[in-house]
Amino acid sequence: MLAFESLETIINKIKNKEIKASEVFDYFMKRIEKYDSKVEAFNYINKNFTEKDDTVLAWIPIWVKDLFCEVWIPTTWSSNMLANFIPPYDATIIKRLNKTGMNSIWKVNMDEFAMWASWENSAFMITKNPWALDRIPWGSSSGSAAAVAAWLCPASIWTDTWWSLRFPWSMCWVVWFRPSYGRNSRYGIFPMASSLDCPWTITRTVKDAWILYDLMNWEDELDNTSVEWKHKIDEKIWARKDLKWMKLWVPKEYFEEWLDKNVRETINKAINDLKDLWAEIVEVSLPTTRYAIAAYYIIVPAEVSTNLARLDWVRYGHISDLPHENLEEFYVNNRWEWLGLEPKRRSILGSYVLSAWFYDAYFTKAAQVRTLIIRDFEKAFEKVDLLVCPVSPSVAWKIWEKVDDPLKMYLADVYTCPASLAGLPWMSVPCWFAESEDSEKKKLPVGLQIIGPSLWEEKIFEVAHVFEQKTKWFEKMIPDWFGEV
Repeated sequence: MLAFESLETIINKIKNKEIKASEVFDYFMKRIEKYDSKVEAFNYINKNFTEKDDTVLAWIPIWVKDLFCEVWIPTTWSSNMLANFIPPYDATIIKRLNKTGMNSIWKVNMDEFAMWASWENSAFMITKNPWALDRIPWGSSSGSAAAVAAWLCPASIWTDTWWSLRFPWSMCWVVWFRPSYGRNSRYGIFPMASSLDCPWTITRTVKDAWILYDLMNWEDELDNTSVEWKHKIDEKIWARKDLKWMKLWVPKEYFEEWLDKNVRETINKAINDLKDLWAEIVEVSLPTTRYAIAAYYIIVPAEVSTNLARLDWVRYGHISDLPHENLEEFYVNNRWEWLGLEPKRRSILGSYVLSAWFYDAYFTKAAQVRTLIIRDFEKAFEKVDLLVCPVSPSVAWKIWEKVDDPLKMYLADVYTCPASLAGLPWMSVPCWFAESEDSEKKKLPVGLQIIGPSLWEEKIFEVAHVFEQKTKWFEKMIPDWFGEV
């Protein structure tokens, strides 16, 4: 069954003439037609197959988060404000993947402008978690995660600011990989927080993530934050069978009272699996963890308010039919009528912390805390190779369960904020299930987060692959309701 094959396997089958690329495309189109009504992952679907010369990706279908510009293809950021926006150019990432044989299936759903956490904030629909259709897939990139987890496509590309990738990957049983900040070009991607946003991948296996990373990371003259050299992974790492001489750091601050008991047990089991592979587990302190969320929720709204300022209809967006007496009312009407609740909330907060009266009191202090977090990681990585920890303090909860308590939802970011503020690479791999702590006691996926020093992605691939091959959890990535087309 193609639906349950890895990206690598499907590409090899096409190149070995075991199956045609057009047959792969048609197969996934049929799965989407049959199952997407349950998951609701897609905003726009491209049903036109393209095939040219032999290429690395062999013209397999890949889904794209609805904030990557694709020339003449609707790109909405899941917002009514940009419901009719059609870009006149391709994002750099899209250009590179198209040249290597990607068949873009167009756009997967997301939280409006990639804001919020639980995927209840899209202007169009609410994407469901394939493992429990009444629960959230979690994170602004959940459409990408749900599409791969539901086996509706072999892989997906998306962006992450701090958890929009990691939470869905943890709660949907897929592999997420984010490289160091600057590895992948941000040109042609609508920014939420420019100093944190990073394009990355959602796949079924660690090696699939490497295939896409190898094609995506490149210096881009159109992005002044782009790293100046291409990173090539040494393919000898795929032959490694154990983790001897590898020091892995478990930060004690990540195992405090906010971590659910059942998730803690699953993560501890994964850490024991790493020990069985001869990894040395070292407990190291990351004292600035407690300040990361506060710093994040000052820096990000500040950057959001700046980036959303362009959405005033004059440059982008819809125009309001409400009457206005002056230019200020014209702007207010356009933004108030078409922006969702979370973009409004962050714009207001960001404008506040950037104001002349509060800039030094809030934004400057948050930037200083960010520097301290970076230094904490640098000190820790002098003693260890990588960090391992939970992704989320809980498994997926019911849709709408926490939507009225944004502060509680923000606090769930405690494990993902620090690494993103530091611009570090990381990967999430499935590490088994945990029971929900509600009355249903439902067994739901849990992910293990592996974080490395900046520009040291190879070690992350190495450890994640060895762990994946030992546990074989990727072979169990099939929810009960999935079936053949």
